[in-house]
Amino acid sequence: MYTLPSKLKLFAIVLMVIGALGIVTGFLSTPSTTAEVKEMMASNHNGGHDTEATHKGGHDEAAVTESHDGGHVDEAAHDDEAHYEHVMHQMQNRPWSSLYIASFLFFMIALGALAFYAIQIASQAGWSPVLFRVMEGITAYLIPGGIIMLILVALSAFNFNHLFVWADPDVVAHDKLLQGKSGWLNGWGVTIRAAVFLIGWIAYRQYSLKLSRLQDESEDRAKWFKKSFKVSAAFLVFFIYTESVMSWDWLMSFDPHWFSTLYGWYVFAGMIVCAITTIALVTMVLKSQGHLEFVNDSHIHDLAKFMFGFSIFWTYLWFSQFMLIWYANIPEEVTYFVTRIEDYKLPFFGMVVMNFVFPILVLMNSDYKRVNWFVVMAGVIILLGHWVDLFVMVMPATVGTSWFIGIPEISSVLFFLGLFIFVVFTALTKAPLLAKGNPFIGESKKFHY
Repeated sequence: MYTLPSKLKLFAIVLMVIGALGIVTGFLSTPSTTAEVKEMMASNHNGGHDTEATHKGGHDEAAVTESHDGGHVDEAAHDDEAHYEHVMHQMQNRPWSSLYIASFLFFMIALGALAFYAIQIASQAGWSPVLFRVMEGITAYLIPGGIIMLILVALSAFNFNHLFVWADPDVVAHDKLLQGKSGWLNGWGVTIRAAVFLIGWIAYRQYSLKLSRLQDESEDRAKWFKKSFKVSAAFLVFFIYTESVMSWDWLMSFDPHWFSTLYGWYVFAGMIVCAITTIALVTMVLKSQGHLEFVNDSHIHDLAKFMFGFSIFWTYLWFSQFMLIWYANIPEEVTYFVTRIEDYKLPFFGMVVMNFVFPILVLMNSDYKRVNWFVVMAGVIILLGHWVDLFVMVMPATVGTSWFIGIPEISSVLFFLGLFIFVVFTALTKAPLLAKGNPFIGESKKFHY
């Protein structure tokens, strides 16, 4: 049985404490009045993003011109105040958005690992059963991570913050398009769907875990494997539908005037590559601690091969979505990318380098896929790259040009990283690290590429 090292446990707790303090600091540092916004803009006058927001997104220049040329001082002042209120909401959104992004990143790792686990069972894969306990440990984060995501989604859907523009009744009242989508995009609809999805995902996780334990304990292992096979195949049908709808509700609806038919697959590609990367990283951590002696270089090679392959798949979807929309140049579609290229140029193109160019260079060579430190290096960059990807998905619609990578963003990642480590490695202590009851375990032990 695996025992959680005290140093790793302490490390996870320290990350959570530092992260929590930073998250609280982020919320406390946000402005509560437009007067504070003006002061913050004035203090950042020489180069901050907040000042940039004043010129790019506001009515200041028009207001000043109007007040001089036409004498409409009251109207100009009203526009000016409305702009400062808009910037205030953007600044208040920043810690919420940072929390949302980090929470979703680690949640999607656990959900992706669950999908990958189901795929291995349904396909009756012979190479991977020695990694099943690692996958089961990672999926344990679905429960706490799912509850946190449900809370964040519900708070946002009921307009507790300003993340979802469709949740604001004042905005919807003046927007015919949002009125047309209100039957789907509403607080109760999004929250109930999120709850149903989470119940389904967690129910499969718990049931498949039970079947895995029964395989270890029972003499009639084929009986439990057949049940596991059937429920995994059914789950994959449920998953591919619910994952797509989840991506629309939880991410694409940040920009409710824009949509992409590739969006569900795009989110899935990022989800699965992050999950496989995490499986590889956790496996190598356990091996460095003297465990998983039955996992060999060929298993690591195959995981790295999946990391490489799904990085290509993610890039294919990213390029397909970007190029078709950009080439068609339909205003209501292309504005999504115009905003990101103009205001988020570095993270927008940087994530392509991190999620495509870097994995290509590092993992192209077959021999490098067997070198642990190469795989670890590639894995860390891939995970960071997909955090940036989520950043670019969420921030332009919620924070606009008031974005910055600082205490709220880093602290949120640290907190959820600590929670993820604590939950996953604690779950690994609940059962032996070898799923001995799986009928393909002998083949998996002897696997050689």
